[in-house]
Amino acid sequence: MKKAQLIIEKSTAGHIATSIPALDVPEKALNELIPEKYLRTESPRLPEISEPELVRHYVGISTKNHNVDKDFYPLGSCTMKYNPKINDWTASALAEVHPYQPEELSQGLLGVYHELEQQLCAITGMTAFTLQPAAGSQGELVGVLLMRKYHELRGNDKDVILIPDAAHGTNPASVAMAGYKVVEVKSNSKGLVDLEDFESKIDDRVAGFMLTNPNTLGLFEENICKISELIHGVDGIMYMDGANMNALLGITRPADLGFDITHLNLHKTFSTPHGGGGPGSGPIGVTDKLAAYLPRPRVELKNDKYHLEYGYEHSIGRVHGFYGNFGILLRAWTYIRMLGPDGLRNISEIAISNANYMMHKLKDVFELAYDRTCMHEFVLSAQTQKEKGTNALHIAKRLLDFGFHSPTMYFPLIVKEALMIEPTESENKETMDRFISVMKQIAEEVESNPELVQSAPHSTPVGKVDETYANRNLNVRW
Repeated sequence: MKKAQLIIEKSTAGHIATSIPALDVPEKALNELIPEKYLRTESPRLPEISEPELVRHYVGISTKNHNVDKDFYPLGSCTMKYNPKINDWTASALAEVHPYQPEELSQGLLGVYHELEQQLCAITGMTAFTLQPAAGSQGELVGVLLMRKYHELRGNDKDVILIPDAAHGTNPASVAMAGYKVVEVKSNSKGLVDLEDFESKIDDRVAGFMLTNPNTLGLFEENICKISELIHGVDGIMYMDGANMNALLGITRPADLGFDITHLNLHKTFSTPHGGGGPGSGPIGVTDKLAAYLPRPRVELKNDKYHLEYGYEHSIGRVHGFYGNFGILLRAWTYIRMLGPDGLRNISEIAISNANYMMHKLKDVFELAYDRTCMHEFVLSAQTQKEKGTNALHIAKRLLDFGFHSPTMYFPLIVKEALMIEPTESENKETMDRFISVMKQIAEEVESNPELVQSAPHSTPVGKVDETYANRNLNVRW
């Protein structure tokens, strides 16, 4: 397929898309400010192109990428829900606010921070939140650093954190970065934490347990209260990876399940845009015993005035240049205010219903990793198709021909040829039925015309590529 032209290739002398103000620095002053060796001697080689052509170029590129506004995005454990445009309207209205604006001129903005923290506390049952972490992964690291601070101040000699074998990959990475050792806990035949294996690994060296609940198989950990009791019995900390919080809103709260720390992905559960590297937001919430260690500054209300308070002696320090990604936080605040408690619970109930509907429609076509009621997502296996020569990657690529993004592939690692599907509450029955029909068609093609699936995609701007070559010879330029 012929490549689209680079902007520089579209350049035509005399065309212009911008108007640059005349230089208002006297040439003499310029020469004094900037060493001669850094002064340009010839004009930069910039394209000359009109505004319509410039816009069309980038819009054309953008339409080649899949996005949640374009069609269904069933990426499991990512909660790729639709982002209401009212969120963007609210954020754009305050996009020009400067981060160094004085506190006395930022009372409304600080009020949003304060109210959002209170909302997240109400949703999770936690005592206090920090909005600083810019991603779930950074939130994880902050959570483990809070664990470390807790144990250091208590004189605890602990060096191990337990993690399930189905955990997100960022969990062990965060543990290692914080200076702890990872000890893996097995899953049982029901897809849950194996209590026998778990108990065998608990001793005085255990600083805590990092657990996603519902777990990455889309299943609720039914023994969570017992697990929390065992960890607390050795003065350990229960940490909940909140990536799957979309299944719990208004139904139960992490603190009520025994968790001491939880992070939330605002760019998942609370509908702010994500993908492509950010921006994101991974606030961390804690119970009373950890609140004093949260990153500083913290937003406080004193004498009817909001201010940033730095005076926390045992804080782990600042983890973000400013107080979080304001535009993302404002979007989440808008979303929560718009829905209210009943609306948030409705989200989780619909997300759970959608996942179970889709799971039951597909479990006779693909293997179901764990045949039980799921929460907001479920995991299929393409192992049967793999035995006939067509793997999960082939199926994912074939979905592109029908305008769908693929599910999450090959995760969790404990399921062979995994396809993790999360419909979210955004999708209606018609969209889900369309996806189900396509998945069934692909399963039939594996039987009748496997080459069609194995050579997919056929209708995308870029066809089938050599995955191994692409990874070993990475080229991110045009």
